[in-house]
Amino acid sequence: MKTLTNTAELEAYCARARQHSYVTVDTEFLRERTYYSKLCLIQMAMPGDDPDAAVLIDPLAEGLSLDPLYALFRDTAVVKVFHAARQDLEIFYVDAGVFPEPLFDTQVAAMVCGFGEQVGYETLVRKIVHQPLDKTSRFTDWSRRPLSDAQKVYALADVTHLRQIYEHLAAELERTGRSRWVAEELETLTNPATYEVVPTEAWRRIKTRSNSVRFLAVVRELAAFRETYAQSHDIPRTRVFKDDALVELASTKPGSMQDLGQSRLLLREARRGEIADGILAAVAAGLNCPQNDLPRIDRSREKIQVNPALADLLRVLLKAKTESAGVAAKLIAPTADLDAIAGGLRDVPALSGWRREVFGEDALRLCNGQLALAAKGQSIRIIEIPA
Repeated sequence: MKTLTNTAELEAYCARARQHSYVTVDTEFLRERTYYSKLCLIQMAMPGDDPDAAVLIDPLAEGLSLDPLYALFRDTAVVKVFHAARQDLEIFYVDAGVFPEPLFDTQVAAMVCGFGEQVGYETLVRKIVHQPLDKTSRFTDWSRRPLSDAQKVYALADVTHLRQIYEHLAAELERTGRSRWVAEELETLTNPATYEVVPTEAWRRIKTRSNSVRFLAVVRELAAFRETYAQSHDIPRTRVFKDDALVELASTKPGSMQDLGQSRLLLREARRGEIADGILAAVAAGLNCPQNDLPRIDRSREKIQVNPALADLLRVLLKAKTESAGVAAKLIAPTADLDAIAGGLRDVPALSGWRREVFGEDALRLCNGQLALAAKGQSIRIIEIPA
């Protein structure tokens, strides 16, 4: 169980990795007390039985530069394999503005290959590698040093088994001609917009019941202040104030420190000092927002007239098509998208890209009366209707 703690060792390992067609990668991090994830450990493995093929990289080691790793990430001749890569990619993008290229995510590939929705790494190890996985160190504090042997064994297992999983899934995608499907899904993971949080847009994540644009203007300003403060101080949003406190503040519209003291949900630290000043300024900015700058919510989908019978038929069609193709149904179309199609909308993901091939084309034909569905035993038959 070799741990790389200096730049020269990492550079030598990455040079060896370039001799292979792929490497597997995973990370361990902490985020409970910070806004940005704190990278605590990187695990990597190359193909082969060499004991030094799998290593741990200690980003907390003094003087260690990750530049050799990022150079490997930019090497398009070597596939970088992750499982459920989103949080890992966010760390590397925030730290260095780099994405591993080309990328392969075994969770996405497994969904395309019929292993179910959001399939976990442990499940793939069991089904493909036919090995149990020890998860006793799952909730460990990865920032503490030294790491125990048990922690190291646990961490390495996340990349050693991943080699066999990758090879199995890559072969299956090649056999079925679905590699392009996975590539389409991974475009979102390698898009910088996926990881960039714009403070002025943070309000869209807040769940409210009010349609008042003035209320929403206050929500927008409060959410923007909270996001900016959390980013600049590298603390979780909830350490500034939680969503329910934000909605309460937008409703009560405090105008003074005394008003803030009446809040039931605001943390004590937020009732004074810099946070309190920011809250009062945000509320005032929302109340004084010019009419032409008031926020609007796109409620077009709420106004569509959904044909419930058609929506039910689309669900049956989706089940039939995904069972036939061996693809997770939610990867193609969640319930909201089926309702949107049944309501006449056509700008939904299920009607574009590889999803259109698997489901979208027949969904449109069903909507246009060109297809019918019939039960035959335990299966569903798709019947062409003559023009």
